[in-house]
Amino acid sequence: MKYFLLVLLLGLPSLWASAQKVFAVDYASQANIKVFAVDYESQADLKVFKVPYESQAKGNAGRWFWVSYASQADQKIFFVDYASQADLKIFFVKYESQAGWRSAAKKHLLY
Repeated sequence: MKYFLLVLLLGLPSLWASAQKVFAVDYASQANIKVFAVDYESQADLKVFKVPYESQAKGNAGRWFWVSYASQADQKIFFVDYASQADLKIFFVKYESQAGWRSAAKKHLLY
């Protein structure tokens, strides 16, 4: 019984962790989240790094893998024209170590 509880407790975080496989849709009505790419890091809620392999996009830490089809995506996003229309403001970073949330207030959007 103790081993069952231990396995259960160790496995629960993996259920809450969400991979970040992303697909950009053509229409706002198809999206889970409306996103605006800001010009400056200080304006962003999330700093995003585009990873080259799907296996690197684990968790909710700003590492996104772009998929070819909407059915493969964990998150379908739509890029809006104005920051005021966005649910989430992102900034694309050059290095993986820079990726992450600037503000945890909107972290729930990608779970």
